[in-house]
Amino acid sequence: MKPSEKILGVEGGGTKTAWVLVEPVAGVDAASWEFRVIDQGKLPPSNFRLTTPERLRVILAELPKQIDRAGVFLAGCGTEGDRSLLRQMCLEVWPNAKIVTGSDRDSGLAAALDHGDGIVVNAGSGSSVTGRRDNRVERAGGWGHILGDAGGGYSLSIQALRLVLREHDLHHGEMQFTAKILPALSLNNLDELVRWVQTADKMEIAKLAPVVFEAATEGDARMMEIIEEGARVLCEYTEAVASALHLLAPKVVLIGGLFYRDSIYTHAFRRRLKKNLPDARVAIAERVPELGAAWLAAELSDHVGFQAKPSQTEIDSLAAALTEQRNPRSENLEKMSGRELVEVFVEEEKCVQEALRAAVVELSRAIEIVAESLRNGGRLFYVGAGSSGRIGVLDASEIPPTFGAPRELVQGVIAGGVTALYRSAEGAEDDETAGALAMHERRIKDRDVVIGISASGRTPFVLGALACAKQLSAKTILLTCNPHCSHRPVAGPRDGPQGRGYSDFDLVITLSVGPEIVAGSTRLKAGTVTKIALNIISTGAMVALGKIRGNLMIDLHTTSTKLRDRAVRVVAELAQCDYDSAREKLEASGWNLRDSIGEIDKN
Repeated sequence: MKPSEKILGVEGGGTKTAWVLVEPVAGVDAASWEFRVIDQGKLPPSNFRLTTPERLRVILAELPKQIDRAGVFLAGCGTEGDRSLLRQMCLEVWPNAKIVTGSDRDSGLAAALDHGDGIVVNAGSGSSVTGRRDNRVERAGGWGHILGDAGGGYSLSIQALRLVLREHDLHHGEMQFTAKILPALSLNNLDELVRWVQTADKMEIAKLAPVVFEAATEGDARMMEIIEEGARVLCEYTEAVASALHLLAPKVVLIGGLFYRDSIYTHAFRRRLKKNLPDARVAIAERVPELGAAWLAAELSDHVGFQAKPSQTEIDSLAAALTEQRNPRSENLEKMSGRELVEVFVEEEKCVQEALRAAVVELSRAIEIVAESLRNGGRLFYVGAGSSGRIGVLDASEIPPTFGAPRELVQGVIAGGVTALYRSAEGAEDDETAGALAMHERRIKDRDVVIGISASGRTPFVLGALACAKQLSAKTILLTCNPHCSHRPVAGPRDGPQGRGYSDFDLVITLSVGPEIVAGSTRLKAGTVTKIALNIISTGAMVALGKIRGNLMIDLHTTSTKLRDRAVRVVAELAQCDYDSAREKLEASGWNLRDSIGEIDKN
């Protein structure tokens, strides 16, 4: 960082987006916190989860343009995929700047604690508690307004609104608070209040928090109870974080609009925390979070959220992947007629069969590994990102209806979660730690088997999941379309990002289909061959478990007209009887196909 650099710090949440433009004082490094404020301001709310990408771009475009660095930290920007997407938006506005992105937890931690240890309690529109000791960070709350954020403005406001209606229903009277809330919203009665709440978003409801505090200050005992309960929950989270970090006398810093604006909340929190953490040192943050965001931008470029340029070795390795090469047979794709394009596609599909034939031994071994695992009480997990992840989820979702297996027996794990099934979340694939975390959350055991699906063989989310699964003694299989990395070792995250140990996969299945018709678009041949390979493995394992008689499904769930018809035909085939007789047998067994076949076998 140079003294002449202009640094932008941005902190966004459910109430506002605050920004500050600073430059470091000459001769002083970033850690000293000596900045000169050039300009600052506020813009509309920018919660990453609740604000549309289009709206976020509009807000970012309103910020100062001539900058060298930017730290942009928004509520709801919690995953590697979120940070990557936000950084791409920022680069559209500041293409030549060094960009650091992340959650408002990060900027709040920086503003309140510098590099020190302690706990930050944030109460604004939402709420969160974040603690740090050395390099370890613990979190509590901050799960969003639907599942969490207790003690935040939204939570306090919604509880007050519910109490108004409850009192009306039980006692047919109006509370003191009712007389305040209706004029504040320019509403005339409770019916209008209900209609307003049904269309209001989190930010609009959270803005009612000052009315709650005003009523409490004026002696409304019920509103005071709501405030006390909010403070109690925040204290409970603070105590949990302190316990997890073994902080006996933690520095506890309060940030967020509710603490800044209403001393009644600060007093309630201090009083309650004193009971269980008597040695805690509670203080209001001296620096605003947007300054923390600027400080993080001023830090070294390898700070949280910054995506460094890949090394030349990494660039060369990625470029060498077969899935990234250009296909000479489709180099003039835009000049082809529709028929010519179709013929090229059909011709290329020969590569799929060739790849499958070349992998017969490996696919057979995969069936054996999976069948043995399931037979011994284990589970099968498919792990992938993008198209690979969607194909894994698809195959897993078809197992219960086809083979009558429990839903947890075969599970699909996709980087970015369920949203990535229908919306691109490609940045999520770069988070190796998230892949490992996904395995821990699913409680992977030694009896389980994890198949990592990566066309390139290099997807960090997949490799992180495989490494974690291996450490947990599960069987690990890599399915890839890139022969150049078929025997790439798995990095073990337990040893840290530098100098990690390595261990081998239990099996590598290489399905070399060659370059795609559209270079790098692995939803094409790579996607096709992946789907077939997973079909082979899962079907083969189910056959080995006795889920098939001949080539007939004998454990299918008769949950639709089509499936009931299929079950009747299966019984008719195995019992050598007519359709009506077969239906009668199924009806007698309560449409349990397995039981009906058991009766046939007895006879």
